[in-house]
Amino acid sequence: MEELNFVSWNVNGIRAVDKKEALRWIDEKEVDFLALQEIKAQKEQIPSTIFEKNFCEVHVNSSSKKGQSGVALFSSVPSEKSGIAQNVDILDEGRINEFHYKNIVFLNVYFPNGQRNEERLAYKMAFYDRFFTHCQKLRKEGKSLIICGDVNTAHKEIDLARPKANENTSGFLKMEREWIDKLLSNGYIDTFRHVNGDIKDRYSWWSYRAGARKNNVGWRIDYFYVSSDLKDNIIDAQIHDDIIGSDHCPISLKLKL
Repeated sequence: MEELNFVSWNVNGIRAVDKKEALRWIDEKEVDFLALQEIKAQKEQIPSTIFEKNFCEVHVNSSSKKGQSGVALFSSVPSEKSGIAQNVDILDEGRINEFHYKNIVFLNVYFPNGQRNEERLAYKMAFYDRFFTHCQKLRKEGKSLIICGDVNTAHKEIDLARPKANENTSGFLKMEREWIDKLLSNGYIDTFRHVNGDIKDRYSWWSYRAGARKNNVGWRIDYFYVSSDLKDNIIDAQIHDDIIGSDHCPISLKLKL
């Protein structure tokens, strides 16, 4: 078996992150898979200066609406097949990279935000359901799954600083949280909680308003999930809240495969 290191980060604009040189730390770390969400760019617009590290493959799924959404996956491992799961992202918003490696499927996902209006909330919930169905189909095909990204929902009260104040806000609605319950009860593991237990005050997103990050008024809405057959392969899972450059911070997973 070998150890593989995965990093996931909602960069909130890859060109903005490049101007801050906020991805240069990648050159100092062992990273086999770098999964980015909300890149807000087409493939040709991704700066060559984001880091010096050479990955053998780069998969970009940009939104049909320029300057919005978009995901990118950098890999030091060659894929056997890759895709964009259009059966889930039916509005072509650039929300999924699907990477096949041996019997493993790695999914980098930028889940919709439901706070804009009721229509977007309905789309978010429908996206959740389509994604779950897609994952279960892959599992029935005998695949092990690694899922990462910005899920745009805090699961439990421990996962945000002010649960009571946000119980009627999309991102902490009962139906959104119940979808995560369903995912976990159907054989998926929240790797951060698996490794760190009920550690408090660990978040991955902070509003730009009112000094939220300085005061750690945050939400844990970025996750690495794995299918339960990979439980014994989990070595570590962490939140890297010391790395700045976006309103999110990176998260990581180390697996032996």
